[in-house]
Amino acid sequence: MLKYRLLHPELIAALAAAGHGSRVLLADANYPHDTGAAPAARRIYLNLAPGTVTVTEVLAVLADAIPIEAAHFMLQDDGQPAPVVAEFRRLLPGVDLQPVERFAFYDLCRQPLTSILVATGEQRLYANVLLTIGYIIPSST
Repeated sequence: MLKYRLLHPELIAALAAAGHGSRVLLADANYPHDTGAAPAARRIYLNLAPGTVTVTEVLAVLADAIPIEAAHFMLQDDGQPAPVVAEFRRLLPGVDLQPVERFAFYDLCRQPLTSILVATGEQRLYANVLLTIGYIIPSST
């Protein structure tokens, strides 16, 4: 039995296999899940139905389960952040959130460092965030 909120076995296994510097893409329902990440990235489909599960629900659970050292988010076509970015900031206090133009975001996600893509049922547009896994400082014993 696990003590934290993340219970999805496939996602736990994928995160356990990833390491410092690996990237995790949380993608909305409109994202090209098959072609929008590195070919070797593990794809985890949590898109049960429209609106279920949302990117921010997954982000809240992951923020509790892994160290996140940086995050990139997709800008809207007008160059502005989507309204969901305010929630990303709230869920990731102290994390450097970097805006990326849409097509540059796709290119970034297709790099080999992206080891996990989580497909969600998120209906809000441009609700995509790419997390960089940080590291845990060892306790001195």
